[in-house]
Amino acid sequence: MTMSLNTQILIAAILGVAFGFLLNQFPDTQFLDGSIYTLSIASSIFIGLLKMLLVPLIFSSILVGVSNLEAGSQLSRVWKITLACCVTTTTLALILGLASTHFFHVGQGVDIDLFKDAMSQHKSPDSLTPSSFLTNFIQNTLINPFKAFSDGNVLAVVLFALLLGLALVQGGERFNSIKQLARQFFDIMMMLVGWVMKVAPIGIFALMAKLIATEDISILSRLAEFAIVVTGTTIFHGVVVLPLLLWIFGKMDPITFFKGTRAALITAFATSSSSATMPLSLKCTQENLGVRPQIAGFVVPFGSQLNMDGTALYEAAAALFIANLMGLELSITQQIIVCLTAMIASLGAPGIPSAGMVTMIMVLQSVGLPAEAIAILLPIDRILDTVRTVVNVQGDMMISVVVDRHTRDMESSS
Repeated sequence: MTMSLNTQILIAAILGVAFGFLLNQFPDTQFLDGSIYTLSIASSIFIGLLKMLLVPLIFSSILVGVSNLEAGSQLSRVWKITLACCVTTTTLALILGLASTHFFHVGQGVDIDLFKDAMSQHKSPDSLTPSSFLTNFIQNTLINPFKAFSDGNVLAVVLFALLLGLALVQGGERFNSIKQLARQFFDIMMMLVGWVMKVAPIGIFALMAKLIATEDISILSRLAEFAIVVTGTTIFHGVVVLPLLLWIFGKMDPITFFKGTRAALITAFATSSSSATMPLSLKCTQENLGVRPQIAGFVVPFGSQLNMDGTALYEAAAALFIANLMGLELSITQQIIVCLTAMIASLGAPGIPSAGMVTMIMVLQSVGLPAEAIAILLPIDRILDTVRTVVNVQGDMMISVVVDRHTRDMESSS
């Protein structure tokens, strides 16, 4: 029986921690130096592969996701209300994630040196005023897209992908061949991500062993603290914030909602994949919640691609957590950048577990944090992924109810 990737990664993280502790027993020895050098090469290859896939994966994912909006060209009201709901819930999730990390001071008090070389090239935009930030943002995003690709300017690539996707929607059937090409390119990128994830256990082993061997083990307690805070905050968003919005705008009792969607939520928890859960989400939404098929058939697939509250909350909180670990205090400007990038990253994150690592790099690099810092998050990423996927799927079904309610009201009043 083949071991699942989730199990392989978990075992690799545990073995990496154990090997890191073993290396600590041989300070100032040739064995330690040789091991650190080998681990550095292995981890650099893994991180390098993730960086290599970042820009084309984000570009193709957003392009395909936005071009699917064509399905709403005949349902103008539906997709506009859906988009407004997605932006609202994601924004609330981002604010909640940053607020909880600030409130509990997660990661503060531990200064790690593992990424000192990467951070030596970090240029903090702390001194930017709002006006200069806007000018700088325009100058760095409205540029030649080919230059953006070559420079790895993710935000500029995202903006170009959004505009190109909207143009494909506006062009309709004329651009079907380009849409098909974009879908095929995205499928190729996901295949490459799958290949990279086959070596993920080795890379994670190397990253964890190097982290434990070169840093104070107190970082593990901070990591557990972060996991508890993020899990609690994500559950709060799913149990309090989303049901409250459902009750106010969807006029549905939250208990009725949870009873009707229980099967989909359990599946989301077990698979950590909103895409794999989508057929069951559609079934629960239509049969148990009474949402019309034409509404659910658009909102649920749309949401599985573009509405990921749990992912956005996690990535924003994680960026702030890592900054705290490194002794960096992110300014308001940088935190706004983190929020915007986390929202875009959640929009561009395919509904599978493995691609989340790539989009997390996008959020870190938006404020100059090194991509290598994902090593800190990898041991708990799979565990947290189960909870945030449940909230992602819950948000899609909740928005379906709200959209169905509002479109019914509009139709009855017209």
